Amino acid sequence: MKKFFSVKDVANVSEVVKEALELKANPYALPNLGKHKTLGLVFLNPSLRTRLSTQKAAMNLGMNVMVINMDKEGWALETKDGIVMNGTTVEHIREAAAVMGEYCDILGLRSFPTLKDREEDYSEDLFNKFMTYCAVPVVSLESATRHPLQSLTDIITITEHKTVKIPKVVLAWAPHVKALPQAVPNSFSEWMCQAQSEGLVDFTIAHPAGYELSEEFTNGAKISHNLDDSIKDADFVYVKNWSSYQEYGEVYPVSENWLIDNKKLALTNNAKIMHCLPVRRDLELSSEILDGPNSLVIKEASNRVWAAQVVLKRMLESLAK
Repeated sequence: MKKFFSVKDVANVSEVVKEALELKANPYALPNLGKHKTLGLVFLNPSLRTRLSTQKAAMNLGMNVMVINMDKEGWALETKDGIVMNGTTVEHIREAAAVMGEYCDILGLRSFPTLKDREEDYSEDLFNKFMTYCAVPVVSLESATRHPLQSLTDIITITEHKTVKIPKVVLAWAPHVKALPQAVPNSFSEWMCQAQSEGLVDFTIAHPAGYELSEEFTNGAKISHNLDDSIKDADFVYVKNWSSYQEYGEVYPVSENWLIDNKKLALTNNAKIMHCLPVRRDLELSSEILDGPNSLVIKEASNRVWAAQVVLKRMLESLAK
């Protein structure tokens, strides 16, 4: 594995989930796989779970880890070519990424979209240039359009906790106070659609009108604008806010109640409730759900380690060939 950016970088979802759960059962089975190898984690945006879980995964494999918060500790990066750098940017990504690749055997990059220019954000220009110029394997720690480590974590968690062979999984839009990216719902949808094609889940997306995701990520999913109908008999409900894709970055007023609480939980098949965190209590998800027995958010966050570890394991194995 030379890069981990989307579900397309995994040949078979069920196989990578099985491998991750084997690592969870025996996390220190390969203490020398990463010996004398260095993982560099590059953050242009805040991180809690992604940073800590990926560091822990790397250490479980015997790797050294270096972290840089580029937004606070690095030089202002220029990503465009063919311009005179006489403004606020100090270092070009060509040199910055290349130097990081000299210091590290594997690199991770996290960056968020601007939510101002859809074409620019969805081009993934920053991630693609970083991957090109660093010349080492790269794992996405979240990008403008996807969060693959979170999505792999989610299918691992669903596999662990399902009580039926093919559970009904619903991605449910939730309210928020500001415009959020589509990266997590895009990625979750992409992975669930692939899992559905492998016979692992039955997948539905529920959101108010105007919050449609790009069809690139939702091919094969059932899509509804009615939350109550969508979550009926659901086994898992994945709660997440996102802003509009069509009217890029816009937030529309929604009059219906899209907050999952115990009353809505009663419509489901005693569903397990998931969220990638951080979560705004009693806005995105009710406290009675988060503090109740159906919440998987902490166990889900814990599984971030095994998602990262299986990806790093595959990258290290590719380096050894």
